[in-house]
Amino acid sequence: MAPTLTIVVPCFNEEESLPTTAEKLRTKLADLEAEQLVSGESRILFVDDGSHDQTWAIIDELAKASSAYSGVKLSRNVGHQNALIAGLEHVKTDICISIDADLQDDINAIDDMVRRYRLGSHVVYGVRKDRSSDSPFKRNTAQLFYRAMSRLGVESVENHADFRLLSSEALAALLSMREANVYLRGMVPLVGFPAACVYYDRAARFAGQSKYPLKKMLALAVNGVTSLSVVPLRIIAAFGMIMSFFAGLMSLWVIAAKLFGNAVPGWTSTNLIIVFMGGVQMLALGVVGEYVGCIYLEVKRRPKYFVEKATEA
Repeated sequence: MAPTLTIVVPCFNEEESLPTTAEKLRTKLADLEAEQLVSGESRILFVDDGSHDQTWAIIDELAKASSAYSGVKLSRNVGHQNALIAGLEHVKTDICISIDADLQDDINAIDDMVRRYRLGSHVVYGVRKDRSSDSPFKRNTAQLFYRAMSRLGVESVENHADFRLLSSEALAALLSMREANVYLRGMVPLVGFPAACVYYDRAARFAGQSKYPLKKMLALAVNGVTSLSVVPLRIIAAFGMIMSFFAGLMSLWVIAAKLFGNAVPGWTSTNLIIVFMGGVQMLALGVVGEYVGCIYLEVKRRPKYFVEKATEA
């Protein structure tokens, strides 16, 4: 029996691309149904992440025109990761696939994703074959990002964003993680279950503008590290021990110099040490502060989002 599929599409100010995206995804669903890869009860779920344009009006019209579409409108912008969680929490089908509204991810890879699921994989990652379409700056920073995350102990799939398939079992396991600081690229590998990768070429955005500028990418990276790894804290502890060791050696040198009458006023060296240690302490406080901030948000247990409206089922 063919599984039922929900395609979850988080949207933020996507009025330019949404009509084309909806048509392409509906055509893809029809193709999957014709090949009997998914059932006729499959649908597309749009999540409006507090858009300021006509995104919700378009979603509402799509849902009225066809039962293949449904939508959830969040009361405010909560960010891509939380909007995606909101969509996943509304999934009631056998499998779900998340994809961004710009359709830079290849929707033709969905066929292989579903096939991998039917062969036994509960998690299927959509992975870019290469980053040749990116600018040199973005390509190099992305490679640096994945290497740094790996070194810091965050388990993730290189060149994979949020284009993935989850079975109902894997989805239930993922949603059981109730932390406030959400980094799905690192959380999904933690659920275990048999996993596979499907490789594809990423296309250029056909309409609208990117919703992930450098500032948001950096914020996502910091959130990923602080929510899934304590390695930075251990680095600070190790560095503190090393500095304490050298401080002890310097203390012995200062005492010896004083006893043997070789003490020379060292204004420059003293100030360099003070400035250096001050910088190290501020950096350490900043890293610790990030973790304290994460703890602060976690203990509040506030909901990740509020639903303002939903289309009729």
